[in-house]
Amino acid sequence: MVVETKLTANHWGVGVARVEDGRILSVEAHPDDPNGSPINDNISGGLAGSARILRPAVRKSWLEGEPGRVPRGRDAFVEVSWDRVLDLIAGELARVREMHGNAGIFAGSYGWSSAGRFHHAQSQLKRFLNCIGGFVRSEGNYSYNAALVMMPYIVGPFRSHVAQATRWSVIAEHSDLVVMFGGMALRNTQVSDGGVARHRMADNLEACAEAGVQFVNISPLRTDAAEALSADWMPANPGSDTALMLGLAHVLHDEDLHDPAFLDRYTVGFEKFEAYLTGASDGVAKTAEWAAEKTGLDAAEIRALARRMAGGRCMISVAAGVQRTDYGEQPLWMAVTLAAMLGQIGLPGGGYTVGYGVNANVGNIERLFRWGTMPQGRNPVADFIPVAAISEMLLNPGGAYTYCGETRHFPDARLVWWAGGNPFHHHQHLSRLHEAFQTPDTVIVNDVNWTATTRHADIVLPVAAAQERRDFGAGKSDNGLIPMHALTAPPGEARVEYEMYCDLAARMGVLEAFSEGRSSEEWLEAIWEQTRSAAAGHDQNLPDWKTFMGGDVITLPDPSPNQIFLADFRDEPAENALPTPSGKIEIFSETLASFGLDDCFGHAAWFPPRDLAAGIGEVYLLSGQPKTRLHSQLDNGAYSLSHKIAGREPVLIHPDDAAPLGIAHGDVVELFNARGRCLAGAKVTDEIRQGCVFLWTGAWWDPDFNAPQMRDRHGNPNALTHDLRTSSLSQSPAAHSARVSMRKFEGPLPEIRVHAPPPLSKEDEAEA
Repeated sequence: MVVETKLTANHWGVGVARVEDGRILSVEAHPDDPNGSPINDNISGGLAGSARILRPAVRKSWLEGEPGRVPRGRDAFVEVSWDRVLDLIAGELARVREMHGNAGIFAGSYGWSSAGRFHHAQSQLKRFLNCIGGFVRSEGNYSYNAALVMMPYIVGPFRSHVAQATRWSVIAEHSDLVVMFGGMALRNTQVSDGGVARHRMADNLEACAEAGVQFVNISPLRTDAAEALSADWMPANPGSDTALMLGLAHVLHDEDLHDPAFLDRYTVGFEKFEAYLTGASDGVAKTAEWAAEKTGLDAAEIRALARRMAGGRCMISVAAGVQRTDYGEQPLWMAVTLAAMLGQIGLPGGGYTVGYGVNANVGNIERLFRWGTMPQGRNPVADFIPVAAISEMLLNPGGAYTYCGETRHFPDARLVWWAGGNPFHHHQHLSRLHEAFQTPDTVIVNDVNWTATTRHADIVLPVAAAQERRDFGAGKSDNGLIPMHALTAPPGEARVEYEMYCDLAARMGVLEAFSEGRSSEEWLEAIWEQTRSAAAGHDQNLPDWKTFMGGDVITLPDPSPNQIFLADFRDEPAENALPTPSGKIEIFSETLASFGLDDCFGHAAWFPPRDLAAGIGEVYLLSGQPKTRLHSQLDNGAYSLSHKIAGREPVLIHPDDAAPLGIAHGDVVELFNARGRCLAGAKVTDEIRQGCVFLWTGAWWDPDFNAPQMRDRHGNPNALTHDLRTSSLSQSPAAHSARVSMRKFEGPLPEIRVHAPPPLSKEDEAEA
C-alpha cells in the first residue's frame, strides 16, 4: 500500500498526516512549527476508537413514547436510518415551533469542534435554525466571560483589547518585571481558536528571560511558569488574587510609590477607591498584613513585590483562569487599578494585560484581516441566556435573574440542540446538569464520539470529524492559512453536517435559503474568494482555491509587530478617549455603582470564596486545562490515555497532604464534597501548593448511578465544582472556587465505561 502525506489543521496547530488505505497512521507537527503540539497523537486512536458514533441513534424510551421511563444519561439507544431520524427531527421542530414558538428552541452550540472556516459546528447549526425562525442563544463564553462583561465598563471591549495586547518582543526589550497572576501555563498555549500555524509562546518567553526580564509566578502551581523563566514562585491561596493586589496597592499608596499625575489625567474615581483601600470607608485598611492573612503569603514578601513593581518597568499579567472564580470580576478590575497606580499603562513593556497565555497567540501574532466565513444569518429571536446559566434555565424556566443591571427571565426551552461542544465537560456541578437535562421535551446532539453529552440526548447524529472533510484553517488571532484535506472518509454512516442540514432544510422547506444552491465545495471556494479579496485589500496576493489546496501553509505579515497596549490613549487621551462614560479608565464606575449589586460595587473590592466561607472541604480544588488534549476532545486518544493513572485522570497532591491520608503516588483517590464525588489517580508532587489539589479538566464524565452521589469513575472535576456564578453582574462560571475532601480509595476499582458506546440495538425498519 502507498502511504500518503496530507496536511490537516486543528485548534492545536498544523498536522502532517500519514494515511494508508483510508486509515490515519499518525499525525505529526508541521516541520516549520518550532513547538508543535503532541495533542496530534490523539487523532488516530480517538477517531477510530470504540466510542465512535457510527449510525443515527434515538434514545429507546423517547422513541417508544415514554421519555420519562428511563432518565436521560442512563438509557439504551436504538440505531435508525438517516431518513427516519431526519423525519423525527423535522416533526419535533414543527411541533415545538407551533406550540412554543422559536423561543422554545435553545441552540446550545458551544465548543471548539473544528478549526475549519466552513465546517464550523456553531455556524452550521445556527444558520439552519435562523432559516426556520431562530432560537434562544447563549451569550459569552466559559473561558473569560467575566472579562467580556466587566471590562467594557472600566476600560473598553475585552476582545479588542486582547488583539491589541503588547507584543512579547516589546516586553523583552523594555520590561524589567512581569508579574503573572495565575501564571503563564504553556499547556494552554498549545491551542488557539481557529488554529495556529506556528507555536511562538515558548520561544518568546525564553527570549524575555535571556534579555534579563524577571518573572513572578503567583499561582498554587509551580509549573504554571516555564522552567526557563526561573520565576519567583508565590503560591497564594486560590481565589485570593484580589486581596493580594489590594495589599500591593496599599504598599504603593502608603509609601508614595504610586503615580498621582497618571491617576489624575487618565482615570476617574481613584479617591473613592482610595477610601476603601485605606479603610476610611469600611474601617479595614487593606495592608500587606491584611493581604497576608487572606493569601497565605508573608507580609514582607508582599511589600517587597510592591517595591519591585514600582522600581522598574512592570507588566501585570492576569490569566483567564483567575476570573473563573467567585467574584471573578474583581481581580480584573483590581489589576487595572494596580497598573494605573503604577502609572505605566501605555508605556512599552508596562501596564497590564488580561489574557496572556489564554491561547497560543495573545501578544505573539495577530491576523492581518478577517477571513471569509459562512454567514449565520439573522436570528429573529432576541432572547439569550448567560453562557454558564444552562442548568438554571432548564430547571427554572421563567425565573428571574440579574444581568448587567437588568432583571431578565429564563426562557422555557422545550427543544435543546447541541453541536460542537460537550457541556458535561465544561459546565459545573454535573449531577445538577444531569437533573437539568431531564426537563426538555427533546435533546438533539451532533457528535463524533459517545461522550456523556451524547448519552443525555434523545437523538444522536453521527458527524464527520475535521480530518474527514475538506476545509481550510485560519485562526481568529493567527497569520496562517492552512489547507485541510479529507484524510479519510467518515466511518459507518457518519455524515458531513452541511449535507445533513441540507436534507433537513429540504424537509422544512428552506433548502434554498440555507444552501443558496451551493455544494460544500462551492461554499469553500466562495469563502476562499472572500479571503482572497480581503487579502488583496492589504496588498497580499493569495492563489486560487485549487492551487492553495495543493500547496503548503501560507503565512501573512504581522499587522503590528511592535504593538503597545493603550499607547495612543496615553499619548493623546482626549483624541483617543476610551469607550467608557468618562472616556478614561474608570477606577470607580458610576454605572456599576448605580446597579446597587451586593456582589459587585462601584470599585474593585474583596469578597471571600464561598466554599471557604461555608467551611466546605479541607483542600482547594484547582481544575485547569490539560496538556494532553483540547478540553475534552479525543480523551480516548493515545496521548490522553498515556497520562492517566489506573485509567483515571491524574490529580496533583502535595506530599504533606498525601502522607497523613496514606496516599502514595499511583494510588486511586476519592475526591468528594456535598455536590459530588469522583475517582482520580494520585500524582504526589511538590509542584502544587500544600492545601490544594489540581485535577485536569476534560476526562469524559463517567457516573456510576449505583454509587453514592453518582460517583464519577474517571476524574472529571466538574463532578465537584459549584454552579454558582461569579456575581449577579456577569453571571459567569466560577469553577475555580471549589473545595473538597479526599481519601484513598479502597476496594475493587470500577471499570471505565465512557470510552465504549452505550447499549445499542437496531430498529426494525419494516415496522418503523
